[in-house]
Amino acid sequence: QPPQMYSYAVSPVFIFLLSHFSTMLQTIGEWLFWERLWLPANVSWSDLEDKGDHIYPKASHLYAALPFALCLLVVRCLFERYLATPLANAWGIKDKIRLTAEQNPVLEKFFCSQTRSPSQADVTSLCKKTSWPQRRVEVWFRRRRNQYRPGLRKRFCEASWRCVFYHFAFLGGILALYDKPWFYNLREVWEGFPQQSMLPSQYWYYFLEMGFYLSLLLSLAFDVKRKDFQEQVIHHVATLTLLSFSWVSNYIRVGTLVMMLHDSSDILLEGAKVFNYAKWHQTANTMFVVFTALFMVTRLVIFPFWIIHCTWVYPMEKCSPFFGYYFFNMLLLVLQILHVYWSFLILRMFYRLVFTKLEGDLRSDEEEEDNDPPTNVHFIIGIFRKTD
Repeated sequence: QPPQMYSYAVSPVFIFLLSHFSTMLQTIGEWLFWERLWLPANVSWSDLEDKGDHIYPKASHLYAALPFALCLLVVRCLFERYLATPLANAWGIKDKIRLTAEQNPVLEKFFCSQTRSPSQADVTSLCKKTSWPQRRVEVWFRRRRNQYRPGLRKRFCEASWRCVFYHFAFLGGILALYDKPWFYNLREVWEGFPQQSMLPSQYWYYFLEMGFYLSLLLSLAFDVKRKDFQEQVIHHVATLTLLSFSWVSNYIRVGTLVMMLHDSSDILLEGAKVFNYAKWHQTANTMFVVFTALFMVTRLVIFPFWIIHCTWVYPMEKCSPFFGYYFFNMLLLVLQILHVYWSFLILRMFYRLVFTKLEGDLRSDEEEEDNDPPTNVHFIIGIFRKTD
């Protein structure tokens, strides 16, 4: 009897809370899509409803990004298995044979519960607990860390996939933009804004890019963990937010320009990694030099002085500023800050490549050896990627 009475008593309360929760979500949705936030004055969402041949982007379209991402993950798995892996075999790319760390419960417990890279004081303390000499403890930690490091073949497959995708994405961007007037005159980006009909080429280009960045975000836990892991997460989230907002608010024209601009240099970066893993060092170095020049031109010149200028200045000739205008430009500035950060690292690497004589290769992740590290530090190319 008591359980039944209790269930009957809570049912009205549950229904009451559910109805209020539904009302709250509806209110949040109304505020989130308030016209004055995202659209210029005297423009409403009703003005962006499909009319005959005029089709406009909608927030509901964004759900398509997830199927695109899942499809790209499947294509990536097939590519790495049936194309990248055989290519790695043909080029003789093999994983290094790594020595296994000795069995030691004290060091294993410290490694798993505290840190993988002990300080000098920690090493001294562990030497006393294990009765091992310092050199033996340091070698144990190097070998133990190497057990978590991805092999060269895995890094080669990842770089190959990104290089191929950026290549086809850049070509797709060219095909989608070469005959458009706003590709040659940036003022045309805002002609008729926001009532600009969506083109099929823009739809496919947008959602392939959104699906790709979403797939990168979903696979971060399984991919090679780079030294700029946090910057990658920030970049992927900012990129997806930027693409989603630009889609809903019909900033598609400038969005396609931004995507194509970013893809242009990333082809060379990933290509340099691929040839570096294949030990074609001269080719990799040449591609990196060209990549550096192209990166600086596109990210530090064209992007801020053409694209951001286009989004800051030209809209004011058509309408008054509104929240969406500031929000969109803020996201572009976040990308530009990342560009400056990566440019500093790339220039430092380029300086070493040109003005220092180093014996070694460009590496995305430096392999820890059991011997003492060389006095000349190897280049690290993998920490520079977009996210773009």
